[in-house]
Amino acid sequence: MAITKEIIEDKIEIVGDYKTIQVRTATIIKEDGVELSRSFHRHILQCTDDIINESAEVQAICNAVWTDEIKANYQTFLDSQTGE
Repeated sequence: MAITKEIIEDKIEIVGDYKTIQVRTATIIKEDGVELSRSFHRHILQCTDDIINESAEVQAICNAVWTDEIKANYQTFLDSQTGE
């Protein structure tokens, strides 16, 4: 009887005007190759976030969609929210 735990990023989505990245991670528990359970965790990334600890795939997506224009527009949006 071998019980294994596998963690994978099973869904990466790009949403909204500022290209927010949503990452869903699945934790899969298997016994002898048969899935017993699966649970999910989500986190979001904005273009102002540090992505150094993200997977290479997520970093590549962020670098592709977070253009200088997107970053400037998002910063303008943030400034308008704080009244600066």
